[in-house]
Amino acid sequence: MNQIDLNGQVAVITGGAQGIGFAIARRLVASGAKVSLWDMNAGLLDSAAAELGAAATSVVVNITDYAAVEKAVAQTEAEAGPVSILVHSAGIAGKNAPLDDYELEEWRRVIDIDLNGCFYVNRAIVPGMKARNYGRIVNIASIAGKEGNPNAAAYAAAKGGVIAMTKALGKELAKYDIAVNAITPATAKTRILDELKPEFIDYMLSRIPRGRFLEVDEAANMVSWLVSKENSFTTASVFDLSGGRATY
Repeated sequence: MNQIDLNGQVAVITGGAQGIGFAIARRLVASGAKVSLWDMNAGLLDSAAAELGAAATSVVVNITDYAAVEKAVAQTEAEAGPVSILVHSAGIAGKNAPLDDYELEEWRRVIDIDLNGCFYVNRAIVPGMKARNYGRIVNIASIAGKEGNPNAAAYAAAKGGVIAMTKALGKELAKYDIAVNAITPATAKTRILDELKPEFIDYMLSRIPRGRFLEVDEAANMVSWLVSKENSFTTASVFDLSGGRATY
């Protein structure tokens, strides 16, 4: 493992109790950071924080509730210190269905969690970074946000929005020592697969030239550099983690 120096840094990781989020938290702690895990699942949060030890705190938060997000920021900074790193990993896959059959409430749910939630978390944390003239943000999008996946229009639309929002925010904050980037993973072996039909999972695997799913530690490796001080120039960019699937 390459050594990344994150000593003195405080990171918020949404969706941090499991999957890619937890793998990133584990890597950041190994690099010297304190982490605050944000998630909806209190039981998973407790076990994840316990595994990470004294460097980890946790907050049960619904990211679709902006007031709750603001309270989570205040709690995190009271317990761990000013937030200098944000990794936004929380999200859902949503149901698989053709667009013309897609349930309206399910569309709204996916957009609310995957896109509005990303906006709320960024909006609540950015002011502190601006005031301190330092920050590193990585929003986890998806290859679906670049290419679209059939029968998953809501998820693709939300992740495409995350990509566009990240690019806009990175340009807004370019005059500060704040880097805002996104990653676009292909499917990883996480619990999000439980939401998807087997034939849809097979389709996504067939689209990956490497012939396998993403390992969560591979995402953590890329993110650990993106949130370091060494990433002092690149911002408003999208980093591919699709195993060769991306066409741009």
